[in-house]
Amino acid sequence: MILYAVVSLGAIGVIAAIILFFVAQKFKVIEDPRIDEVEEVLPAANCGGCGFAGCRNFAEEIVKAGNMEGFNCPVGGADLMTDVGKVLGLEAELKDPEIAVLRCNGSCENSPQKAQYDGVQSCFVANALFSGEGGCAFGCLGCGDCVEACDFDAMYMDKETGLPVVKENCIACGACVKACPRDILELRKRNKKERRIFVSCVNKEKGGPAKKNCSVACIGCGKCQKVCKFDAITIENNLAYIDPIACKLCRKCAPECPTNAIWEVNFPPKKERPVVEVKTDAATKSADVTTEKVAPQKIEKTENDIAVKESPDLKETNDNKENTES
Repeated sequence: MILYAVVSLGAIGVIAAIILFFVAQKFKVIEDPRIDEVEEVLPAANCGGCGFAGCRNFAEEIVKAGNMEGFNCPVGGADLMTDVGKVLGLEAELKDPEIAVLRCNGSCENSPQKAQYDGVQSCFVANALFSGEGGCAFGCLGCGDCVEACDFDAMYMDKETGLPVVKENCIACGACVKACPRDILELRKRNKKERRIFVSCVNKEKGGPAKKNCSVACIGCGKCQKVCKFDAITIENNLAYIDPIACKLCRKCAPECPTNAIWEVNFPPKKERPVVEVKTDAATKSADVTTEKVAPQKIEKTENDIAVKESPDLKETNDNKENTES
């Protein structure tokens, strides 16, 4: 009996193996060997900054597409994409390096606390429950979801301001941008010497309510837009926005902002020009003319002047009167 059982089980196993073999041959997927080659070039960070689930998925999609349009690895940057292009025999589409910026300056000082949140320390939860401790329904909630989402230690919470800070080692994977429920974080182009200018506010309320909750809120006055010669600034929903591509970093907009909502990062301080008084001929003439006009008003009338202004008839009457008395 035992022998029959062993033989039966062995026969079933052999039959199952044969069936599985033919099924595997029927439905097997022949994978492009270039996928493995591309994956070896990638940094294996699996951060999702490229827009795909991981590096393997990125390699599969770029090989399948047959071109490099729209593909970018923010961790490796231009050098890595050049290497990927060599593997695929394509010319890499290079993209300007980016960095995440926080478009809110509603610190404890600029946006004083009006309410106290005592719930779950999550921006996602807090956003569903209230507008924020400072009262701004658009500002940073300060619970640190973006910091927790960062896998590269490129962000931290500033205890003094209550706002997250982005460090220079940010690789613009976009994880913090996705984690923010109020779309305050934005990826912007890195310029030379890490200089950038942006409106550090996303409040879309009108000037009065915006200033009521935050002293450095954008009020949409449009003064920055008027001085911009490159059409880099737009005003929409009471909020100014500086296009990082069109902006030439001329710095003319920041001094015009009445609320200091425009930030200039990594710029040297502006040199104050000495005030020199220059006297022009026009100014001198103007001063002389002013003196000539003003001087007669200051002259007091004398007795002689009054006598000169008397009429001839009155003078003759006075003379006759003096003769009669004599």
